[in-house]
Amino acid sequence: MRLLLVEDTAPLAETIRRGLEKAGYAVDVLADGLAARAAVTARHDEYDLILLDVMLPGVDGFTLCHEWREAGITLPVLMLTALDETVDKVTGLDLGADDYLVKPFDFEELLARLRTLLRRPVAMLPTTLTAGDLVLDPALREVRCRHEKIDVTAKEFALLEFLMRHAGQTLTRDQIMTNVWDEEFDSFNNVVDVHVANLRKKLGRRDACSVETVRGVGYRVRA
Repeated sequence: MRLLLVEDTAPLAETIRRGLEKAGYAVDVLADGLAARAAVTARHDEYDLILLDVMLPGVDGFTLCHEWREAGITLPVLMLTALDETVDKVTGLDLGADDYLVKPFDFEELLARLRTLLRRPVAMLPTTLTAGDLVLDPALREVRCRHEKIDVTAKEFALLEFLMRHAGQTLTRDQIMTNVWDEEFDSFNNVVDVHVANLRKKLGRRDACSVETVRGVGYRVRA
């Protein structure tokens, strides 16, 4: 899953980014409201959730959230802020935020709230993903093939989830790198191939749970 983090405090943004990537998420980071407004307006379909600070240069988080809801953008928004008065929380929720987390916060609580928001039934976010005999549950972070649980790493889970959200489509290595890793990764890096190979070992010889290679293009899972 790909998240957008809008946070203008650089050390905090870096800490959150590293923690989220360790948990298996791909994360884009922006430091001001104007950049966030432009990114979400143009590319909101690339993200699964927005983590939004309230006190931002350019445009504040309250205003951004209100604008996105008025424009029909329904991405889950989790507000991160030092404003802990009840009136501030109510304002954020009334303007369309899905949840509100006050700084400083425990990172495990942040992850729990993310999981809760991401498993809400939304048209583009099914409760589970299925391709052949392969079933992936984003909320429980579980992968099963023919009812057998397969243990995977956080990044392997993110890779398989991206492939399964586009089951039947052939995805290039660049597409996978951009959505599962960071856009700054070298496109000639073989990290995708290594993770696919590891996934195949764990899935074993299960034709209905395989990741296929499309020679010269990339990878896919059968719909």
